[in-house]
Amino acid sequence: QVQVVESGGGLVQAGGSLRLSCSARGSSTFSITDMGWYRQAPGKQRELVAGIISGGITNYADSVKGRFTISRDNAKNTVYLQMNSLKPEDTAVYYCYARDLYSDNIFWGQGTQVTVSS
Repeated sequence: QVQVVESGGGLVQAGGSLRLSCSARGSSTFSITDMGWYRQAPGKQRELVAGIISGGITNYADSVKGRFTISRDNAKNTVYLQMNSLKPEDTAVYYCYARDLYSDNIFWGQGTQVTVSS
């Protein structure tokens, strides 16, 4: 079983920055392949924000390209999301995910709230 723990959400003014962190931890053998972030705003579907595989290839939603940067520390099974030039429409609960290579299961964090005021 893999646990995914997020941190770093909060309230920020438009134009500001936040950095989210997420670590995958397990009591048994596991190997994390891809990790990343989804978000869900009130009344909207969950959407992919950014993802990164163990080789370092990244992908981003068009709405965050040029503003958000995802990075990863493979040794720590930790992923970071640096969010700059935040907009009110970035307000959402951000969920981290991690995929286990051996089971091919996807594990989710509990979510962290990001609120951007105008």
